[in-house]
Amino acid sequence: MHPYIGSGPYCYANSLAMALGPAAPSPSIIEVLTGSPFGMHLLGGRVPLFDPYGWDDRGIDDAIALLGWTCRRQSADDSEQALANLEEAVKTGPVLAGPLEMGLLRHVPGMTGPIGSDHFVAVLEADDTLVRFHDPYGCPYATLPTKDFLAAWRADTITFYHAEPYTMRGNFQRVREITTEAALRAALPAAVAWLRGRDDLTVPPGTISGAAAVHRLADLVTDGLDPETHDHLTHFAIRVGARRLTNAATALTSLGRDEPAVIATQQARLIGSLQHDIVGGHTESATRTLRQLAPTYDQLAAVLG
Repeated sequence: MHPYIGSGPYCYANSLAMALGPAAPSPSIIEVLTGSPFGMHLLGGRVPLFDPYGWDDRGIDDAIALLGWTCRRQSADDSEQALANLEEAVKTGPVLAGPLEMGLLRHVPGMTGPIGSDHFVAVLEADDTLVRFHDPYGCPYATLPTKDFLAAWRADTITFYHAEPYTMRGNFQRVREITTEAALRAALPAAVAWLRGRDDLTVPPGTISGAAAVHRLADLVTDGLDPETHDHLTHFAIRVGARRLTNAATALTSLGRDEPAVIATQQARLIGSLQHDIVGGHTESATRTLRQLAPTYDQLAAVLG
């Protein structure tokens, strides 16, 4: 196992760490606490995501609670109320805002319209003219005209999960002193539940998870990926999936859970190797890798449980 340090699409974990301030653990720990590494699913039977069946931004709230913090989560029905909420919330500190539509963030080069991709930022200042924020995409103290920020924040083009418009989390308060080790240990039962599949969540029709989802993705690769799915895999899903599992393996090793750490590392290596094969069109190799990956989710659940 070799820990990963570098860039990647960890926008909400990075933004939450910025919102919590000096007492925050690393974004890598936050990501594990959300439960995101522990599963894989095909949304609607079509969109591959290397996170658990039914998982969405509720993982942020799970991580906040596990770390001993509380916050105020708000959404709004219209932009006027959303801006009022935001202006009030930033008075007490940074605000985790999101999801936002990445394609409408006009400070990012090449973004000219909705692309259906979610993003999170830490808002520092806001008024009826300008919003200033730390964007973990690589833009400290970024600014947008308020009307443009609100257009992205409406998030009505985010379809990977149910996103309430103008969602934000602010007024972060630490109510319990909890060590990183204790938080990680407390997160393990939820990790097992994610891996085994929860039946208390609403997902789009046709969504499948675990080994069945991986085998179905292998079939899609064999048949030829449509351009949208190909780009989704190569620009986001593979990168974030491999990183999540690398961080999970590191966290499990720190707890002395070597057997599940070995399996998580194996998963990370398999998913990470897909990047070259999918980009290069090496269909047979990618399919073999996915067939190897399929049984590992049940294996991880067994040893972690």
